[in-house]
Amino acid sequence: MAHVQTVLGPVEKHSLGRIMPHEHLFSLVPGPWLTGGARDTHIELAVDALQGLPTAGFGTVVDLSPYGVVGRDIDGVNVEALAEVSRRTGLNIVAGSAVYLESFSPRWALDASLDDLAARFIADATSGIGSTSVSAGIFGEQATSLDQITAHEDKCLRAAARAAVETGLALATHTTHGTMALEQIQILRSEGIDLDRVVIGHMDTHADPTYVRRVLDQGVNIAIDTIGKQVWEFFLGPATHRDEGEFTKRSYFRSDEKRADLVAELIAEGHGDRITLALDLTGAEVWMNPTTHGQTGYSYLSEVFLPMLRDRGVTGDQCEQLITDNPARLLLVEGAS
Repeated sequence: MAHVQTVLGPVEKHSLGRIMPHEHLFSLVPGPWLTGGARDTHIELAVDALQGLPTAGFGTVVDLSPYGVVGRDIDGVNVEALAEVSRRTGLNIVAGSAVYLESFSPRWALDASLDDLAARFIADATSGIGSTSVSAGIFGEQATSLDQITAHEDKCLRAAARAAVETGLALATHTTHGTMALEQIQILRSEGIDLDRVVIGHMDTHADPTYVRRVLDQGVNIAIDTIGKQVWEFFLGPATHRDEGEFTKRSYFRSDEKRADLVAELIAEGHGDRITLALDLTGAEVWMNPTTHGQTGYSYLSEVFLPMLRDRGVTGDQCEQLITDNPARLLLVEGAS
């Protein structure tokens, strides 16, 4: 029977509700500073942040945090804490497994061969992430860099593809500002993955709608998944040593009005069954977006963005396809539940 693998075990489609398919529940604030360094409050913060979702019809949240970034530790052990968040909120939580950009990758991933990494991803899905018993329900967000795919990132993408083929799980990618999406698809196709099980991430951050359409034409799904994140910095690598004094940051702006325009246009063109929506909310970036994520948090998608789509002629049924049917299709895998 088809099921979705959550951090508390397999569940059937009818229990999913609306779905947030790309979030990072333990990245709502950077570190344990709220307790003066005494303890990390990530579980409590996640529980509080999620409380508006059930009343809006959401039943499932996907935590697409790769090893070592956005709240996931380098060995994946703290995915066990997602189970506690699930129990407290009543929400289904699905854990992803992936390795992020080369500049953020753990040493073990940098040293691993392609075969070793594929085996680890397969084990993450079949026996548990790292040393835990919490199984991954999707692979991702598997990342490539700005305007390039390094040899390490190629290795990781191929490993995730091989694991997806072996396990039947879907694969969600990270594109840096939408770049290298077509190159990702070329690599994934060469590994024999069903492109219907692939989600190319962050396509709303690419400035050229024509490019987004070229990606869709390849037969993949795309994620419009930084909704509400209108301003962000270029996070291309960990902070390094800086000289004292003034330095320059690179930043980017993408309005939600343009995101809504793009989604409405793509739906009108017949692509509504290939689009997912998410916020990719992180505390490190909320301060740059005080009128979006900073006001309504995880409720922004249903309270603000969906009405923006309705104003552009997207029907209620089409909205439900984006936030319920499409992500459910990607999360479902065949097997005994």
